[in-house]
Amino acid sequence: MRRVILESPYAGEVEHNVIYARACVRDALLRGEAPLASHLLYTQDGILDDGDLNERAHGINAGHAWMHLADAVVVYTDRGISSGMEAGMNLARFLDIPIERRSLEDNDTASR
Repeated sequence: MRRVILESPYAGEVEHNVIYARACVRDALLRGEAPLASHLLYTQDGILDDGDLNERAHGINAGHAWMHLADAVVVYTDRGISSGMEAGMNLARFLDIPIERRSLEDNDTASR
């Protein structure tokens, strides 16, 4: 099973972005991948507060700590590219990990 780091927006329109990120995780799973979406995991109630800049940075760094184990970084682009996503893409480039851009609008697995 391919291990992928999933990049999608979180900050801003959080409610919409969480719904979108869950659909992205589903899409990756239905492609036979093992996605890690740390922005969904670490921002759950009782874990880290994304509104606190120090906690947000800690969460981003914790997610990035796993990247060297990934087969690819998958960037879902339907809702744009956030600064957090850009940071993940920059780290992937530094680590020479392939970056794949995807759109749920172009793929029917999100509705399955």
